[in-house]
Amino acid sequence: MSMNESRRFFRWKGLLALALTAALLWAPALAQERVSFTTGLVGDGGDRLGRLDGLIIGIDAGHQAQANYEKEPVSPGSSATKAKVSSGTQGAVSKTPEHVVNLQVALKLKQALLREGASVVMARESADVDISNVERAQMMNQAGADLVLRLHCNGVDTASAHGMVMYVRKTGEKAQESDQAAHCLLTAMLAATGAQDRGVAHSDDYSGLNWSQVPSVLVEMGFLTNPQEEALLISDAYQDKLVQGMVEGIADYFDRQDQDAVAQAGEPAQAEPATGEAQAANAQAVGE
Repeated sequence: MSMNESRRFFRWKGLLALALTAALLWAPALAQERVSFTTGLVGDGGDRLGRLDGLIIGIDAGHQAQANYEKEPVSPGSSATKAKVSSGTQGAVSKTPEHVVNLQVALKLKQALLREGASVVMARESADVDISNVERAQMMNQAGADLVLRLHCNGVDTASAHGMVMYVRKTGEKAQESDQAAHCLLTAMLAATGAQDRGVAHSDDYSGLNWSQVPSVLVEMGFLTNPQEEALLISDAYQDKLVQGMVEGIADYFDRQDQDAVAQAGEPAQAEPATGEAQAANAQAVGE
């Protein structure tokens, strides 16, 4: 059995086990449409590429129609608290709410991942929800997600600020894996979009990252407060490029994980090009 065949066998074995317990674990949530779990699809034309067969990818479209400013702990056991979910930013010209753009991209990403054979867990598929950042993280933990992308748009007072940045937790569970995934995502998304590189930022201030027990990346796709970047972010063509970059970045991350596993087993792995630390982010994300 080849490495890829072995990898897919064990991933599907785990996925089947998850499916057997899903009804018990998620029945109340599913009844309230709080969890959306979709297994990988085979297209009508048999066009599934299968690069992500057996993987579970979580997608959290940031924010929601109505903010919830009740407080929840920033991290497990912490006395520090943050709003459960903030309102997000909006377009400088169109006034399009961030939560709308985040969900548009999330739904496109879901379909792209399904075509690659992944199973997808969606934190939300509509705007009319009330799901806190901690609850979103716990949802992905329960699903046993192999990787979670938390999709956001940035916003600051300076209209000239533009570009793409990834946020990951600085310390704690799966911090290293999250950092590796963030670099893979950023490289691929920059190549697909031509956006400015604002780097990978490390912070322990985001409750959605701190409560995650699986690799998790907060993807700031661009600045809605920049008129030029706003026009891109709300366009179908640019959203398609963002999705293309995310899919390629996810595939690259898991390829690297497989190569690392082979190397740790004492078998030769293909050489990888060295990657340097990206430019430090200059703007703080709007919030969760």
